[in-house]
Order: sequence, then C-alpha cells, then structure tokens
Amino acid sequence: MSRPPGTKQRIQEVARELFAQRGVQRTSLQEIADRLGITKPSLYYHFSSREELVRSIVQPILDEEETFLVGQEALGEVEPRALLEGYFDFHYRHRAEMVLMLSELTTLADLGLIDLVLDWRRRLVKLLQGPEPTLEQAARAVIALGGLQDCTIQFADVPQDELRRVAVDGACAALGIEPRHKPKAAHGDSGRSSAS
Repeated sequence: MSRPPGTKQRIQEVARELFAQRGVQRTSLQEIADRLGITKPSLYYHFSSREELVRSIVQPILDEEETFLVGQEALGEVEPRALLEGYFDFHYRHRAEMVLMLSELTTLADLGLIDLVLDWRRRLVKLLQGPEPTLEQAARAVIALGGLQDCTIQFADVPQDELRRVAVDGACAALGIEPRHKPKAAHGDSGRSSAS
C-alpha cells in the first residue's frame, strides 16, 4: 500500500508550527499526529522519535551551512564582505528555523548541535581574521557574525535588501572594514559647523 505523497513534509510543517507555538519539549508526537489527522503509528513510520523529527527539520539547514563554509574555505583568498553577505543571506532565508533553534537550546545540546555551531563560528573567525587572531580580532568577528544573525530575527519586517545593506555595513564596522555604502548622517548633522 503506497503512502500519500508529501506526508513526511506535512509532518515537518505541522511540527515546525507546534514547536514554534509550544516548544519542542511540550509538543508530543500524538499532538502532531492529531493535527494531521493521522495515527501515531503512521507518524512513527516516518519518524521514530521527536528527536529524529527535530533533526530532520534542522539537518538540511546544517548541511547548507557546512556547504557554505567549505566553499569559503576552498577560496584562495576570502573577501570579507562577500562572506558576511553570504552569511546574512543564509540566516535571513532560515530565520524562522533559527528562532526555533534559539528557543530550544537544550534540545539542540541533546542532539550535539551546540558544539557544531561553535565550531562553525571558530572557522568563520579564522576565515575573517586569519589562523591565529588576537582576542580583539576574534571578539570583533564574533560580534559581527552574531550581530548579523540577530538582525535577521530582530528586524524581520524590514525589506531584505535594505536590512542586508545596513547589517553587513554594521558587521564591517565591527571588523574595522570600510563599508561599501557611507552611512547616512544623523538628523541635524549636515548643518553642523566644522569650526569649534
């Protein structure tokens, strides 16, 4: 007997909704099955546990991040702004999943994903600041990367191109890299006299 097409994807979609509303630990597989109108054994056919279901939602994102990093590491020379733009684009695309991951750090730790994310951060810092960055360089890179990630969540209603420009410019400023676009003067600055 063939299964209806897309059942696995429908399970993941409903799980994402319920996880976002109630949290992973407070969402049972029975509730997911009930919402879909399927039996719990039917759900178990696709996912043997809640942890497996969570991993199936985050794994494609993890794979994409790894592919991005490997691509950057394979370049002869990294262009910092291009790296930051790619990093921003990745997080903007997956901002809903990022909120889920940030709200479920215990679950991610149980799946062994916190160490993976910290390792990615170390690799990114190395790409941006060289193989042996000073504490100041490493801190600036962490601020730049974390800030980019946070902007995609904090300002989700801002048009992507506008947010990308200002967020990447801010990350460049944290790294001491000249932004491509000059920041607009604060209101009232244009009429200020140069004489003291």
